[in-house]
Amino acid sequence: MQPIFQNDDLHLEAAGASIRPQLVEFLSQHPGWLLAASQHFLPVDVLSSLAGIADHREKVSVLLDLLEKAGPATWKQFAQCLCMECDLPLEMEILLMSSAGEAPSGNLTQKQEAYTYTSTQSSMPKGLTCRRRCSSPVSHKDAKQQRLDSAEKYRHLLVDSICERYGSRRTAGAAAQEQTQPLAFSQAFVNLVLRQSKASRLKERADKPREDAAPAPEPEECVDTAVRVSDLFGSVVRSRATKVIFLFGKPGTGKTMLMHRICQKWAEGVLHQFLFTFLFEFRQLNLLKRKLTLKELLFGLFLHPEDSPDAVFQHLLDNAQRILIIFDGLDEFAGNMHESSASKGRLNLSSSMSISELFAELCHGNLLPGCTLLVTSRPKRLPDFLLNTVDLLAEVWGFDHEKVEEYVSHYFRHHSFREQAIAHLKNNTKLLSMCQIPALCYVVCICLEYLLLKHRTNVELPQTMTQFYIKMLLIFINKQQGEHADDEETQLNSNKKAIWGLCDLALKGLEAKKLVFYVGDIPEHVKEFASLHGLLTVFEVKTNSARPETGYAFVHLSLQEFFAALCLMISKSVDKRHLKRKLSLKSKWTLRNEAKTEFMESFHIFLSGLSSKECRTFLMLLAEQSEAWVQDKQDTILQSLRKLAATQLTGPKVIELCHCTFETQGLEVAQHIGSLLNFKYEFKNFRLTPLDMSALVFVINSGQDATRLDFAGCPLDTDCLEMLASCRNMEHLSFRSRRFGDDFAAALSKCLGKMGSLKKLEVTGGTITAAGLTNVVQASSHCPHLEEINLQDNRIQNPDVKTVMELLSRMEKLKKIDLSKNNLSLSAVLLLAKEVTMCQNAAELHIRKDTVILTLSGEGPRSLDLKWEQNKECATPSRHLRLCLQALSLSSQHAKEIVSILQSCPHLSEVDLSGNKLGDEGCSFLLESLSWISISKQLDLSHNFLSINGIYSLLKAVSACQRVVEVEVSLYHNIAVLRFTEDGEFASSSPSSEESLYPTDDQWDDKENQIPTHSKKIRLTDCHFQASNLEKLCAVLKECGSISELDLSNNYLGDEGLPQLLQFLPSLKMLKSLKLNNNQISLSSVFCLAQSLHTVENIETMNLSLGHMQVVHLTFWEGIRLRRTSRWRKSFLEHPKHVTSGQRFSLRDCTVGPEDVTRLCQILTQCTQLTEVDLSGNALSDQSIERLLSFLPCLCQLTLLSIRNNTFSPCCAVLFANSINLCGRIRRVEVRSSQNAFLHLGTSMQSQKTICRLTDCAIGQGQIEKLCRVLEQHGWLAELDLSRNQLGDEGLRFLLDHLHRVPVTCSLNLSHNRISQRGVLHLINVFTTSGSTTEVQVSLCSKATLIIKLTSQDDPRKILRLTECSFQPEHLEKLWLVLENCSSLTEYISSNNNITVDAVEGLLRSLSKTPGPLKISIEEPWVCKESVMSLFELAVRARGDITAITICKEKSLFQLGLRFLHCLEKVGSVVGRLNLNEPEIKRACFYQRVRDKCTQLQELRWSHLELHNDTERLLSILLTLPDLKKLELTSCSFTPTGIDYLFRGLQRCQAIEELNLGHMKLGDAAIPKLVLGLCEMPSLKRLILNHDSIGDDGCSRLAEVLRNLHYMEEIDLGHNRIGDPGLINIAAVLLEMQNLKRIDLSGNCPSPAGGEKLMEALSNCKHLEELILSRNAFGDGTAVKLALSLPHMNRLKILHLQHNNIGPAGGTELARALVACGLLEEISLSENDLGEGSIRALSEGLPHFEHLRKIELKLCGITDDASKLLSRGFRQCPAMEEIILSWNALGDGGAQVLARILPGMEKLKMLDLEKNRIGACGAMKLAEELVRCPEIQFLRLWDNPVPKSLAESLTSQDPRLCFSFC
Repeated sequence: MQPIFQNDDLHLEAAGASIRPQLVEFLSQHPGWLLAASQHFLPVDVLSSLAGIADHREKVSVLLDLLEKAGPATWKQFAQCLCMECDLPLEMEILLMSSAGEAPSGNLTQKQEAYTYTSTQSSMPKGLTCRRRCSSPVSHKDAKQQRLDSAEKYRHLLVDSICERYGSRRTAGAAAQEQTQPLAFSQAFVNLVLRQSKASRLKERADKPREDAAPAPEPEECVDTAVRVSDLFGSVVRSRATKVIFLFGKPGTGKTMLMHRICQKWAEGVLHQFLFTFLFEFRQLNLLKRKLTLKELLFGLFLHPEDSPDAVFQHLLDNAQRILIIFDGLDEFAGNMHESSASKGRLNLSSSMSISELFAELCHGNLLPGCTLLVTSRPKRLPDFLLNTVDLLAEVWGFDHEKVEEYVSHYFRHHSFREQAIAHLKNNTKLLSMCQIPALCYVVCICLEYLLLKHRTNVELPQTMTQFYIKMLLIFINKQQGEHADDEETQLNSNKKAIWGLCDLALKGLEAKKLVFYVGDIPEHVKEFASLHGLLTVFEVKTNSARPETGYAFVHLSLQEFFAALCLMISKSVDKRHLKRKLSLKSKWTLRNEAKTEFMESFHIFLSGLSSKECRTFLMLLAEQSEAWVQDKQDTILQSLRKLAATQLTGPKVIELCHCTFETQGLEVAQHIGSLLNFKYEFKNFRLTPLDMSALVFVINSGQDATRLDFAGCPLDTDCLEMLASCRNMEHLSFRSRRFGDDFAAALSKCLGKMGSLKKLEVTGGTITAAGLTNVVQASSHCPHLEEINLQDNRIQNPDVKTVMELLSRMEKLKKIDLSKNNLSLSAVLLLAKEVTMCQNAAELHIRKDTVILTLSGEGPRSLDLKWEQNKECATPSRHLRLCLQALSLSSQHAKEIVSILQSCPHLSEVDLSGNKLGDEGCSFLLESLSWISISKQLDLSHNFLSINGIYSLLKAVSACQRVVEVEVSLYHNIAVLRFTEDGEFASSSPSSEESLYPTDDQWDDKENQIPTHSKKIRLTDCHFQASNLEKLCAVLKECGSISELDLSNNYLGDEGLPQLLQFLPSLKMLKSLKLNNNQISLSSVFCLAQSLHTVENIETMNLSLGHMQVVHLTFWEGIRLRRTSRWRKSFLEHPKHVTSGQRFSLRDCTVGPEDVTRLCQILTQCTQLTEVDLSGNALSDQSIERLLSFLPCLCQLTLLSIRNNTFSPCCAVLFANSINLCGRIRRVEVRSSQNAFLHLGTSMQSQKTICRLTDCAIGQGQIEKLCRVLEQHGWLAELDLSRNQLGDEGLRFLLDHLHRVPVTCSLNLSHNRISQRGVLHLINVFTTSGSTTEVQVSLCSKATLIIKLTSQDDPRKILRLTECSFQPEHLEKLWLVLENCSSLTEYISSNNNITVDAVEGLLRSLSKTPGPLKISIEEPWVCKESVMSLFELAVRARGDITAITICKEKSLFQLGLRFLHCLEKVGSVVGRLNLNEPEIKRACFYQRVRDKCTQLQELRWSHLELHNDTERLLSILLTLPDLKKLELTSCSFTPTGIDYLFRGLQRCQAIEELNLGHMKLGDAAIPKLVLGLCEMPSLKRLILNHDSIGDDGCSRLAEVLRNLHYMEEIDLGHNRIGDPGLINIAAVLLEMQNLKRIDLSGNCPSPAGGEKLMEALSNCKHLEELILSRNAFGDGTAVKLALSLPHMNRLKILHLQHNNIGPAGGTELARALVACGLLEEISLSENDLGEGSIRALSEGLPHFEHLRKIELKLCGITDDASKLLSRGFRQCPAMEEIILSWNALGDGGAQVLARILPGMEKLKMLDLEKNRIGACGAMKLAEELVRCPEIQFLRLWDNPVPKSLAESLTSQDPRLCFSFC
């Protein structure tokens, strides 16, 4: 047996180097032995140099170096001695001995021989064991050699076995079998494409099985790199750590063939680093049902040693680092792959384990630690333990184009048409992409060979993988027939039975997860057929130590899947449901630990391919079925594919679906699926092959829609890009991966020109450099529709800017290019900015740190050849460039270059240089050139290290540049922004003559006329200005010219600086606003500022606050600048003759004492135009309030004094009330919640009504006396509101006792004052005796209402309203006694006061002394329970004649109208008759009594009653009464007999003027009977029949009778079912109804045609006052017709057209026509989409409506802009009381506009803005202006986005603001 390694010096050196670390580690433990041994091999003087080395490891390393330098012979001798003397690890010893060999004794020197002998005689150091017996040194060598012989013999046995299986030494029988094993053995091996990856990334994929999450940026080391097979083991390090290499690849990429190739190369001696190699296939390991030991696995399942198996196994254990174990096809393992429970430590080698446990322990290194494991799998699930132990990960890609050509060339090497075959594949990109899978490549070659042999000139290859497999099957069958081959149909028929059996075998195997079959599994005829045609491979199967069995398997798993799919399509037992279940898409990654259920990788693809039309004939022949039967199955597959396309699919599943679609070759199917997948082409974190891309392009090209493709983290080769180039409908293409560099860019550039529809290109997160950028841009210039290029996050540091911009200029449609995150150098950035300014269509260059984005206009051609100065006439002035160079560390050194760049572009809109380091020097240089830089909007110099001196320079530049309109600077916030005006043309070059610098007077005048002077806004906040800086600052500001706004907030001016600034104000003639917030001022500055109201002209408002945030804000009226007449003459202002609203002064959040108030008031009295004073939040004491009020007479123009958020005592509230006596101009005093006080004053001293409201001020008995004395002094008090105080019964008594002295002439409100029943009775007693009290309203429930209305005039009314007073019997008795004395009561209203039926009799008796008419209203729960007869029995007991009766069961209301005449005598006689006992007589007497009592009955109102026999008879009696004028029967239910009584009775009601039968649901059937009654009512004025289900027929009959009712004033037919016929009939009679005033036809169902007829007829209703047509779908046409009729209805007052489907066209015409109705009081156009034009027209017409009280525009889509238009009109409606704008789109802007007009609307009572978009700003503005609107009662803001805390705060200040739903 020859040694396997050569004993040369190089081998020796390599062996020593490979074990050097382990050798140093071992000898470091025994330095003494090493030193002693070295003395026999090295000179003494050499060893003496080691004395200074203390570290053992270092000393060992130096000694080993010395031994190696001594020469190979010395090193060999040392190695032999080391192996003989020391107990080395076995793997180290084998390597040393195999490299050093056995030295003959003659080669030893005498010294060395002596050492060898003496060393064996002497004792060994501790830790070392002698490896020889002392008596026989040579015998030990022999024993050691014998121990190695068995292992070496087994190694040679392995080599022979592997060569026989996979190598060149195969037996003749195996070679003969090659002809029948085409897929397994006859392929020539061509090196595969391998890509190394990272195991960490594989683990991420398993942890996140869905690939649709955006990939994280990949570090550079994650980029896949190409590797060779030899590289897989090149990094194997000899250590005890097990190395796991994992190869994954798609089916058919050659993984198994590669494993065979590796075994062959090992057997040939190429992989010399491995002593032993084992190969296991999981498909065979599946057959093992028992547990194995490691020894049984290696020897029993692969190769058993011929002798000494224990010695061999021990040798394997000792040399595990040099063992290679290959596990092929992990994806084919059928069991659960899990970790062993005993994997934490070394295992007992004799323990039996399952295959999965053995595999896991090998991976963990618990078995054969240090071995190398090579595992292959399809990219499916991976066990956790494998993910955690993988050392090297690589993917098998299969072939690329070069490999395909190499393989095809080798395949056809013996054919003359080899070149023709190669050319045929090259010209067919689909076939070429298919051939990149080696297994498919072989199938294609078989078919191509057959067709070229048969048809040399006209070769038609199949198009799909399925068709190729079918063709291959037919070819195999045909080859066996030889020259006598029949046609395909005959061949199929003759082999049909065998093919059926093979299909059945394949399907059952897949369903049972079985890939290996035994002889008994396969019928003999099937086995013969499959073996004959090379479809099954034969091999030995070892399941135990017994005799191996013969196994069969399909030559490739995909072939088994093909036959299984074929089985489903031809089997009669497989129905549609079963087919649908079998078709599913495979995801790339499965969940961790998820058991694999099927080995079906390509099964669904074959199933889809078999559904194509091209396969139909093949299936019909094989299945022996009709075409319809086959097509039915095929349609089932196609329908399932369509349904899958409509689901949520991940990227891999989309690709799988595209493969299936491609296999069908159906364009209609592809179009349908492509349309559904249009927005699902996003692929992340998985590799796509050219074959995948081919299928994807097929689907995309089949559709018509534009497509977006996004590849994130997906490895793509150049072949994939070539496939993409053929995609016709692609608009957006995106690549994201660190793998993509310049090579990728170059490959992509070759394809871009073919993508004619591309609009957006993204290549981000790659490694593209400047060269790649140029390539991409150059190629992109050939894409005519490209609009955007995104190259973010690459490595483009120094691009060729000029070339790139030149290329970009040629791209007419390009709008954006993104070069962010590319680490561009500063020089490149500035060069880019310069080139961009030369590009005529550049719109924006945005550069901020790593962000670089260039935006272009994308309109028309661009050119860089002509400079702007030469091309101004061609330039489009409307285009402007926005230049942003932020955070680039630009310093003052770059200022000159920046100015040059800016001056070169005359069309800049914005320039942003923020975040740089220009400093004062750089900014000053830039600003000095500002006049010659054309910027139309803004210059931003923020964050550039400006100082105060820099601000001065900035302001000087502003004074020199007339185009600057706004300056905003903040040193604290590092803000410096200049804004410019956009009007006018300005010179782009510096002045060239003295004339331009010093113009003459005439020239100045001309310039003044040409260039308008723009007012400037200057904000210098947080700039650290102090009083000492003001002189210089003011001088600079003075030069700035016309400043309209000046903001110096957040500085340090203090009390010293404020007077200086006020002295400077007259110089700022155009100033409109001055802000000095947070300038550390004190109260003395407040007085100074207040004084300026008088001394400084034109101040309009002054808002001051010394709270946490100091506020000083002054606004000014505008002045008028006169024209300059001389260059040297200063311009000045003439104060305008305004008609202003006066000055406003506000001081808030200050601590102000009485003396301060006095001083402040003394100052304010000098301000003759002061109209409003706000002193809120100043903690004013009672004394301060008293002093303030004493100055009111001196404030002659004051109209409003507001004091909010100030706690007032009850006495202070009385002080406010006393102000009406101090100042005769006070019109309203309001003190709310002891915190908010408002005094409204008039403009004159003329006597007017005064209102005093002191609500919730805790006023009690102690203050009521003072208050009464105050009120007694005033002579004209219209209203006194003392609600929500603490008067109690005693306070009420005191007030009532003094009521005759208080000249209250309107209303006294004492609600919520803790009044009891006792106080109420006292109040009623006063009410009965007081001649001035006209009405008392009391409620003791939660509302706690107590309102007394008084009058000084003779008023016949005297009304008492009592609600929920919880009266007890004793209270009622006292109440009756009190009421007996009230002889003037006209109306008594009682609601839920515990008045029983019996108590009502007492009430009626007590009210019998009233001489005039009396109305009694009782609302109690028992009313709804009592019958109508009982209520009438109660009614007739009252004295006097009954004039009106109302019974409403829904409201529990019983109401009587009485008139007391001469009825006294009748009472006794009738009562006597009622005491009779006979029921009939008693009933007759009752009816007679009713007739007698109701002879003057004029009004009868019944609601929600159920009328029965007695009631119906009673009604028939009442209807005969001669004076009955008003009859209302609403929501009442009648029996059929009762209805007849009713209609017959109506025929006798000749005096009726008003008839209301609403909500009766009469229907058309009842109308003819009703008409008979109406004919007998000549005086009828009002007819109400709403909600009565009246249709067209009933309406037509009503129209006939209406023609004769000449006094009719109102018709109400709302909410019925009237359509066009009925409406047209109504319209026809309108001409004859001259007195008609009101029409209600709302809620019916006419069409626009019927509506138009009605509108035309309305022009005849010249007296019409109310028109109610809501909720009818009339539309614009009807609105236009109504617009034409409105001028004829000049008396119209109320118009309701809500929800009428009116749009902008009809709304505009209607709004314009409304102007003719000058008497309109109420307009409702809600729920119509009016549009802005309609709103504008309505707004313009509003000033014509002098009587308009209410307008409703709910749900009309009104925006802020529309509200501005409306506001202008609202303020010109003097009578407006209610505005409803709810459920619109009003925001803060609209709310603020509305708020401003509120003070001018003196009669407005309610504004509804609920359900809009009003936020905090709008709500606060409304609240602010509401203070000035005392007449407004309610402002609704429910469901607006106002913060809850703010809403609560505003409501507490003013309860009229309502943010809740109510």
